Amino acid sequence: MDRPVATVVLLSIFLLFSPVKSTDELAGISTLRRSPSLAGGLCAHLIEPSGYPCSEHTTQTRDGYLLGLQRMSSATENHVKLRGQRGHPVLLVHGLFMVYFCLLSQRTAKAVLDNDLCMTCGISRRDAWFMNSINQSLGFVLANHGFDVWVGNVRGTRWSHGHVSLSEKDKEFWDWSWEELALYDLAEMIRYVNYVTNSKVFVVGHSQGTIMSLAAFTQPDIVKMVEAAALLCPISYLEHVTAPFVLRIVHMHLDEVIVALGIHQLNFKSDLGVRILDSICDGHVECNYLLTSITGKNCCFNNSRVDFYLEYEPHSSSSKNLNHLFQMIRKGTFAKYDYGRWKNFRRYGELRPPKFDLSHIPDSLPLWMGYGGSDSLADVMDVQRTLKELQPRPDLLYLENYGHIDFLLSVTANEDVYGNIIKFFRSWGKSSSS
Repeated sequence: MDRPVATVVLLSIFLLFSPVKSTDELAGISTLRRSPSLAGGLCAHLIEPSGYPCSEHTTQTRDGYLLGLQRMSSATENHVKLRGQRGHPVLLVHGLFMVYFCLLSQRTAKAVLDNDLCMTCGISRRDAWFMNSINQSLGFVLANHGFDVWVGNVRGTRWSHGHVSLSEKDKEFWDWSWEELALYDLAEMIRYVNYVTNSKVFVVGHSQGTIMSLAAFTQPDIVKMVEAAALLCPISYLEHVTAPFVLRIVHMHLDEVIVALGIHQLNFKSDLGVRILDSICDGHVECNYLLTSITGKNCCFNNSRVDFYLEYEPHSSSSKNLNHLFQMIRKGTFAKYDYGRWKNFRRYGELRPPKFDLSHIPDSLPLWMGYGGSDSLADVMDVQRTLKELQPRPDLLYLENYGHIDFLLSVTANEDVYGNIIKFFRSWGKSSSS
């Protein structure tokens, strides 16, 4: 292994899995702690300051997690007042931030401001729907075109609210992977939006949000509430991931070691983590190389917004989730979590985990997919495999120069991508005009 990469892997072990600091005993409903500077929710921090009406919502999953959703609409709600109704609801489903090893503090960011790749380190995709300008952020763009925009937040993230009985200090709190995010969290968010709006829902997913969406859409009780879906960097298979850094840590079985050690939370917020990450791109590793080796080369960032991106550092996730994603890479399957043969038999009634059958997604569900030629995570070969197994024939957008993060943060995403999504949605459901 190259020495710089080995250095980052070793540092990352200490960073990602250092214990969470103890907190006061929680009374009543246990809620996730937020840093004081971020108290108040996503509406208060990223949406309302831009002049858009926004309201905070909470809903509970079947297994007791309290999920936060934000509802926003156009900065000028004249169309709502005149017509007495909002546009068609759109639920935004975030991805998992994969760039674990290239996070920067403000000080480091300023030192590498001219680096057009490293500036993305530290972005949380839960917030990335609103990270660019009003005219280039998908959340704002959809609202500007009259859609009723809902932002979904899965368990364990900053804008959700913990669990009815568990604390984030409990190992049981982190006993989940993208399987639960699909069948519990996404299912409940779709149900909630459907109930509040009395309308089927448009779904937009990115990266892990597409894994969740495709798994959820195989379930008849979930997909019946969905009007159509747009999937950015669609993933159901990860067999042909080409990201060198990801493949190296997969081959090291680092995820399995972490799970075997009884470490449950990927903690991005420890003091030690901040100190380590502050130094990674400052002499240890070339951040340009590192980010490219994880996501593929991204073409089109706005490097003038570095400091703003870095105010929203990555949220926590679970070690089990990382392990499940790496199982997909090793096995080349789109299946439930693999507990090992005997645990699988006790849980599933068979030795191998059941697969999510993409052919169960009804051909009546309209799908749109956008993918890039420079994406090392949602590889073109895996996307093509997904397309072959689907009954629906999605509308497709292929951009040769786009990498994994460009679909959210490109300075030309509105012209390159979002206009296509809006046209697609308008062809399948009622929505207000801009």
